[in-house]
Amino acid sequence: MPFVFVIPGPLREIAGGRGEIRVDGSAVSVSEALALLGDDYPKVHDRIVTELGEVRPHINIFIDGDSFRDLGGLDASIRNGAEIIILPAVSGG
Repeated sequence: MPFVFVIPGPLREIAGGRGEIRVDGSAVSVSEALALLGDDYPKVHDRIVTELGEVRPHINIFIDGDSFRDLGGLDASIRNGAEIIILPAVSGG
């Protein structure tokens, strides 16, 4: 099931300069999709997911525009062709 990760500017350097990464694998959940991303882009994966397999607190993930946290977290389902947006939190004043 192919899907697309939208990579933010701060992570593009470790993603080979890419703003989008298409993953042509089989994943039914956010967790499985992130694991597939990690196969080709382990540094990107490590910036998103902790050593315990949890999404880092300052990272937001949106599945077709909806927060993965509202959809069931890492167990949230993804559809064929889903757009998965990785968005680090921005702070400052």
